[in-house]
Amino acid sequence: MFFAFFGTLFIAFCVGVLSERSGFTRNGYIPSVLICLGGAVAFYFLRVMFGISFGSHGLNAIISSIGALIIVPTHFRR
Repeated sequence: MFFAFFGTLFIAFCVGVLSERSGFTRNGYIPSVLICLGGAVAFYFLRVMFGISFGSHGLNAIISSIGALIIVPTHFRR
């Protein structure tokens, strides 16, 4: 469980950085990474407490990070 948590954080960090580099978001690196980390941690705790899951820890981290980036827009596009 200890390694799964840090693996989730690492994957969420990578998703945040890659989303900025690819142009999927234009929030800035730090806000995108923080949004991804928050979404991944929240979904990790849902998995631990209630057993809600999409499959492996890595898949959960990727889906929750992308979902958080879609739900929490910080830069309003014109």
